Amino acid sequence: MSTNDDIGPVDFVMTDFQAVLDADVDGLLDAPEKAQKITSSDRLEQAFLEIVEFYRVHDRVPSSSTREIAERKLGARLDGFLARDERAAAVRHLDEFGLLEAPETPASIDELLEGDDLDDLLGEDGGILDVSDLPVVKRPESPDSVAQRIKSEDFELYEPLFKAKHAELADGTFQLMPFTGLDLIREGVFFVLNGVMCFVAEVGEDVDLVVGGKPRQKQRLKVVFENGTESAMYKQSLMTRMYEAQGQVLARTGHDVGEILDGDVESGHIYVLQSLSTDPLVANMADLHKIGFSTTSVEQRIKNAEKSPTYLMAPVRVLADYRLYNIKASWLEHLLHRVFAEVRLDLTQVDRKGRNYDPSEWFVVPLPTINKAIAMIMSGEITQFVYDRAQQALVERSSHGG
Repeated sequence: MSTNDDIGPVDFVMTDFQAVLDADVDGLLDAPEKAQKITSSDRLEQAFLEIVEFYRVHDRVPSSSTREIAERKLGARLDGFLARDERAAAVRHLDEFGLLEAPETPASIDELLEGDDLDDLLGEDGGILDVSDLPVVKRPESPDSVAQRIKSEDFELYEPLFKAKHAELADGTFQLMPFTGLDLIREGVFFVLNGVMCFVAEVGEDVDLVVGGKPRQKQRLKVVFENGTESAMYKQSLMTRMYEAQGQVLARTGHDVGEILDGDVESGHIYVLQSLSTDPLVANMADLHKIGFSTTSVEQRIKNAEKSPTYLMAPVRVLADYRLYNIKASWLEHLLHRVFAEVRLDLTQVDRKGRNYDPSEWFVVPLPTINKAIAMIMSGEITQFVYDRAQQALVERSSHGG
């Protein structure tokens, strides 16, 4: 009995299931066929059919330069088919609109310019020159982002240094070497950036900034360019630009780039002063300037000018301060004094103790002429020139009467 009870239900289930299968005239219970693997050829055809469908709907080929992302994607895809013959051949049987046919070559420039594509691009009502729909690029208002080049107001102080460096490059004293890192960016070093020589005139103190949400220390520079401009960019910004432009650094020949700072050493200051004396004899003398030399800062040197006969017992104004590198500043001062010896001030001063003093560093010569003389000394040209008192200018020896 138990056996019949066990078998009975089994036979009943199998019989009902077979009946269901027999009644499935629509094949709903048929076992699904195993999906076929999609091949690269299938994907290629599907990709091209999407382009065909776009043409069917819009009656034009998709553009690869439009701002519409979906269309630009199809346009770039079509460009890819046109650029590779094997891809085009694989889907040519699907090209019902002739999308893969190469356009005819224009017979002339006029025919090229008359093409619809160029009309669309150069039309007054839009095209590539229309940027009205482009998103506004928001740039950070950090000080670094506005460190643009401006005209250097005291470029005459640095022009002789550039001329000297060009002369030293020409004679082999200095050479150009690849820029290797941030450690080279220090005061007194020359670089070539995008074909223009520049000079790090000053390195400021560290300032604390928040960059990208993180505190950073940066140093503001004064970078002077030989074209008469300057920039207050940060040290890191100059490094980035040097790397991007594959800039170079000027190094004394025979020194490794890591020793460049040993090759460029500040050797002193040549300065030009104007007297602020109220003595009519001095105050009414046009173009009276003191040309001096100092190993310390000029400000320190003239601290007590009003008490010294060297400064005509009066305060002075600094008109020029040439910081010199790799040159004996005292030698340059002596040479300048020789150049302008003819117009040396002939005046005797009495110091606080009643002693007579003849200041020897004051000359009656225009400031631009002094600046020019310094530049010519640094470049080596000065040997061919002398100072002409009548013309108040440096003239060639051959044309000078003396």
